[in-house]
Amino acid sequence: ELIKNAGGLHEFMGWHKPILTDSGGFQVMSLSGLRKITPEGVSFQSHIDGSYHMFTPEKVIEIQNAIGSDIMMSFDECPPYPATKEYVADSLKTTLDWARRGREAHKNTEKQALFGIVQGGIHEDLREESARKLMEMDFPGYSIGGLAVGENKSDMYRITNFLHDVLPKDKPRYLMGVGTPGDILQNIENGVDMFDCVMPTRNARKGTVFTRHGKLIIKAARYKEDLSPIDADCQCYTCRNFSRAYIRHLFNVDEFLGMRLATIHSLHFYLEIVTLAREAILEDRYNEFKNGFGAKLDTRIE
Repeated sequence: ELIKNAGGLHEFMGWHKPILTDSGGFQVMSLSGLRKITPEGVSFQSHIDGSYHMFTPEKVIEIQNAIGSDIMMSFDECPPYPATKEYVADSLKTTLDWARRGREAHKNTEKQALFGIVQGGIHEDLREESARKLMEMDFPGYSIGGLAVGENKSDMYRITNFLHDVLPKDKPRYLMGVGTPGDILQNIENGVDMFDCVMPTRNARKGTVFTRHGKLIIKAARYKEDLSPIDADCQCYTCRNFSRAYIRHLFNVDEFLGMRLATIHSLHFYLEIVTLAREAILEDRYNEFKNGFGAKLDTRIE
């Protein structure tokens, strides 16, 4: 209510660029000890104050309509990994029903795009069933959920590659919760257009930053007297102004500025990756770019 009265998320945050919001499906999985799933929705207990709440597909859409995000997600059940195929199939039935109900409840279709979420675990037949039934509902975009939850990377890549030929080519595809720089480049090759992930910020807060030469553990003793930037080829604020030695010092004395500087670099680097990837696609040299620039991204700098 507060955000709605403030004019929506864009005004409340002072952020006048696109905003994507999730529906809470991943939290339904990750907070399994605090919730109960029924065909109607999910009842859960707040981990903050112990209060009880009920989320339905309609309620989730109502909230996202109120806060005014540009791209919003259908309510889904994200099955855990590992899970039996029978469980994943039952979960998929729930997700598809919730997608239908959310689609019917969505009001602001001119200004807010509602994406359907493809589930089905690592099972290609369930993924295809999910995708095709969502396509019948004619969403403006499609999310790929339920990956990067513990399965092997080979399974993740197999599923995104499989969906490449199933999902419509004229609508955006969004891979949820992925991933490392290498994951992003591989999944771009597999036809994915959009990504989100906490990795660049979470890892940065813990002292691991990504560079074009691999992952750098900034708290390592070897950087105590290293006056070079995190990445000499990077033009972010951090790399233009501060050394590895200084940022290492900030982390070692628990100064929050260290986390901020590392986060600024990692976010800039992720944006640089996708900018370069887009340029390579337009110039018809993506494989060359991926195999060259992307070769060391997920390795650790020793």
